[in-house]
Amino acid sequence: MDARRRQEASPGPGSGTARRRFLGLCAGVGLGAAACERAAPDRRPGAPDSRLPEAERERPGTGDWRIGSLGAPDAIAGYADRVSVTPGEEFGLSVSTTAAAFRISALRVGWYGGKQARRVWYSPRIPGRAQPSPRILAATRTVRAGWPRTLTVDTTGWPEGAYLLRLEAESGHQRYVPLIVRSTHGAGRTVLLHAPATWQAYNRWGGLSLYAGSDGGYAGRSLAVTFDRPYDLNGAEKFLVYEWAAVVLAERLGIPLAYTTGADVHTDPGVLAGAAAVVCLGHDEYWTPEQRRHVTAARDAGTNIAFLGANTCFRRIRLEASETGPGRTVVCYKSSYTADPCFPARPALVTTDFRAAPGADPESSLTGVLYEGYPVDAPYVVTAPDHWLYEGTKVRAGEGFGHLVGVEYDRVPPRTTAPGPLEITAHSPLVCDGRPSHSDSAYYTVTGGAGVFASGTMRWVEALIAATGDGSRHHGMDAATRAFVTRTTENLLRAFAEGPAAHHRPAPRPNTRQVYATAPA
Repeated sequence: MDARRRQEASPGPGSGTARRRFLGLCAGVGLGAAACERAAPDRRPGAPDSRLPEAERERPGTGDWRIGSLGAPDAIAGYADRVSVTPGEEFGLSVSTTAAAFRISALRVGWYGGKQARRVWYSPRIPGRAQPSPRILAATRTVRAGWPRTLTVDTTGWPEGAYLLRLEAESGHQRYVPLIVRSTHGAGRTVLLHAPATWQAYNRWGGLSLYAGSDGGYAGRSLAVTFDRPYDLNGAEKFLVYEWAAVVLAERLGIPLAYTTGADVHTDPGVLAGAAAVVCLGHDEYWTPEQRRHVTAARDAGTNIAFLGANTCFRRIRLEASETGPGRTVVCYKSSYTADPCFPARPALVTTDFRAAPGADPESSLTGVLYEGYPVDAPYVVTAPDHWLYEGTKVRAGEGFGHLVGVEYDRVPPRTTAPGPLEITAHSPLVCDGRPSHSDSAYYTVTGGAGVFASGTMRWVEALIAATGDGSRHHGMDAATRAFVTRTTENLLRAFAEGPAAHHRPAPRPNTRQVYATAPA
């Protein structure tokens, strides 16, 4: 919210015209042809399509995928001119560095026998240069780097998935650029829905975000932010905190997967057609009305939906073009919505909270829960230990898991109509800003057969690596909490991968009135 916390494959031969085109581009930036080649797709009879995640399951991982040294913010940084591409598409990278040269490792996130990533491509040595300071677009206080393209990358042979492009300066400093190599078909698959609009909303590179201006105050915040700039901190902080561990777990389970982003579903919902499930990850706050409409339609057609965070689908945004291309600007006026050019003539497109006027449409009609507050730190308390979600956890009624509820939370709104028969599976007492309340995990179904689960806490994905020393901000969560959340998430993903959950799992036992009989409403 507005006063929010601040948190190998060796290169092989390519082929065909795509390879020749890429080598020509390499030559254009002074890169040797041999160094630009990459792993070719596996064309052996009976081999899985190398573009699909299944082809990656047995491949060796790359242990050295983390950042060793960030250095100063200007040591090295960059951004891609696309938030996602399909396998074989090109994208541009704009890089600034104080080093004489740098290289790039394209690291695909996955299980890989516990190594958690694989290097799919490695660039040759690229001459470095320091790029000019960003400019600020005065009307919306938008920071735009506007750097020229440093190189063009062709993704031929890259499997679908979530990638970290690690920029590696010769000075030893490194930074990530996130990229999704997205799927075009999700039928029968579990679609992992990444949240670049939310990553960008919190991005303070250049001094401003949708939350704060250059002086740190809310009043001077950006009203629109652009993907035409690097991300702050390590370059992929929101992905690593709120999404990475869920991707690794899903890949480890071996279920059929597809990858996309909210920005892509906004434009083309085709990947959702016939999908077994859609998984929204740990922090997915900023949605366009089109994205919400498309995900809701998928639910109504029988696609299960999992919300593994809190504060999901809270902000209504628009995606507008930048100088780089379409959909590169995230617009959200929030409390200044009367200054939005769509106000008052087009209320459904005014960029404020979904639940707020004009065009109020609370997110609970999709998620089953309603965002309530920040900040909070509380135990997660199970109320339905016999629910199929908790099978194998040995959890007992009233048992709590410390610090799992936070830093933001959702609850079931007891005085509103649920989108379908809804069961509260965890009901966790808390105090937020001096006011007692509860966080709820909830499960509901709709007539088309889809099941929908909402965790009600933003720490769900973080808990998957709690107390491992694996770069997590575990907030005091322990190994028992990690084991509970991991098994519950495994149960959820495996069940949802089987198709409409109402057809093969026990029905929800509506209990909102009972649970809230003695609780504050």
